[in-house]
Amino acid sequence: MIIVATLLVIASGLAHAIWSLFTKKSHNKSVFLWSILMVTTIVLLPYLIRELWLYPLSLSSYGLLLLSACLQVAYSLLLARTYNMGDLSQIYPIMRGTSTLFIPIIGVLFLRESLSVYGWLGLLGMVIGFFALSGIFTGVARSGSASRASVKPFLMALSVGLCTTCYVLVDKLNLEHISAVSLLEVTNIGFVAALTPTVIASKQLRMEWRLNSRIILLGAILNPGSYLLFLFAMKYAPVAHISPLREIGTVFATFLGIVVLKEKQGTLRILCSVLILFGILTISFWG
Repeated sequence: MIIVATLLVIASGLAHAIWSLFTKKSHNKSVFLWSILMVTTIVLLPYLIRELWLYPLSLSSYGLLLLSACLQVAYSLLLARTYNMGDLSQIYPIMRGTSTLFIPIIGVLFLRESLSVYGWLGLLGMVIGFFALSGIFTGVARSGSASRASVKPFLMALSVGLCTTCYVLVDKLNLEHISAVSLLEVTNIGFVAALTPTVIASKQLRMEWRLNSRIILLGAILNPGSYLLFLFAMKYAPVAHISPLREIGTVFATFLGIVVLKEKQGTLRILCSVLILFGILTISFWG
């Protein structure tokens, strides 16, 4: 089953990188994110209601679901703002890499999971690649506004990564009481609810759909599909092993940013992607 989990996580990373590219190219990031999540939220709502009606949960289990939804609120607000800053190949590695750093550590300390020496070496290689891709070191070397312009996107992306770390761990516990599809719907509701006031205030919903209707519909499949694949994978393998593997999306996003969006520092970022891929494979096969 570890092979199945690996394939599911790789597919999850690719899907996540593609809809992130769509978000970066969109006109209004909050409206775009709200739109692709709202489609899935409407579709999956009857499934969630039916499951909770037939299989009611304990009070503590409902509390965990509420916590997951609240974490999605913070995640959505930070995510929309972060996509307005920096390059895709700069912010994406930090957003995704933060959970890669913390989740295995927490999994080992609190979930009775383990990583081998090679696993930790692979993790270290990934973290080095993430920080090199972020551009923070070149930004700090500058002075004034150039330095601040580099650090600010990094800090925002780091905050998104911390939210990701928290909701993945909470959702790992939620999967003991609820199906992956229903859990996905709970996270969607939290995400959409948080962005709704911003979308209404912007008055740009019609414009975004007029400009990107087809991409929104495709994103509506890729966005929830990415996390759904990851939720299924967590049923077959320890989270400390498969969570870093999902960061193969960093490699995909880096290439998409360089090739599609024509972002700079292509050579450096490709080399860092190779280092990240090496770390991923090390964790996957020897972690």
